[in-house]
Amino acid sequence: MIWDYFVAFIFGIVEGITEWLPVSSTGHMIILNEFMKLNVSPEFYDLYLVVIQLGAILAVIVIFWKEIWPFGVKNNEHPFAKDGIGKYIMKDKIIMWLKIALACVPAAIVGVLFDDWLDEHLYNYVVVAIALILFGIAFIVVERFMKGKDPRIKTVNQLNWGHAVAIGLFQLLAAVFPGASRSGSTIVGSIAIGIKREAAAKFTFFLAIPVMLGASLLKILKYDGSVSGHEIGLLLVGMVTAFGVSLLVINRLMAFIRKHSFTVFGWYRIALGVIVLILGAAGVIGGGVLQGAA
Repeated sequence: MIWDYFVAFIFGIVEGITEWLPVSSTGHMIILNEFMKLNVSPEFYDLYLVVIQLGAILAVIVIFWKEIWPFGVKNNEHPFAKDGIGKYIMKDKIIMWLKIALACVPAAIVGVLFDDWLDEHLYNYVVVAIALILFGIAFIVVERFMKGKDPRIKTVNQLNWGHAVAIGLFQLLAAVFPGASRSGSTIVGSIAIGIKREAAAKFTFFLAIPVMLGASLLKILKYDGSVSGHEIGLLLVGMVTAFGVSLLVINRLMAFIRKHSFTVFGWYRIALGVIVLILGAAGVIGGGVLQGAA
């Protein structure tokens, strides 16, 4: 039992790191699960990998609270009205959330309609490895193409409705192809259409709030098994660990991208994809269904 909590702790660390870095949490979870397994049912393991993301999401809410909370009088430079309830509503943040909602639509439709089919047919190590490699190459190509160019969109508030739709389509790639990385596909896609790295990363983090809350809710509603006290403990350990690690990773990542490109993550993804293929060919990783996050 103690070993299970230790494994849950390690999974929380990996989740807290890879959920925000554009390197695919799925690829890392696949490898980790081959060497450290939770003593739980496959159904609960599937639930566990999704629900511990709630800890990571809480870190985003804590770090960016002032930038995402749309109510209050203090520092409200764009109120809906000068008097009444309107003065407590921040118009710019409400519009931002509407754009986030729009960006969620493509992945939400696909997730609700095809979640089980995607799990059955695409969640295997070959698809994950190929996605890791191809999106790694995309990172390198996009960064080289955009090198020296001044991004047209420098802040989240400058994103228009068209940008929101485009980012939503980039996110759809991660919803369909495990290993693409939700943060990776949206960030590299945003950079490609002229959005500054910092603004792209922030919008991606904000977008993760409804997406991951929705994914967790969907998994919880579809879960038809019972949950023991031991399993609840494993969830809590994973969530709390993911929360603490995410606080560190998000702050460090924001500092990193102000000075560096994402090219290093592209090379890392390619290397990880090759490792996954080698482990699969060697029989270390099975070819069955592999549940996990993007």
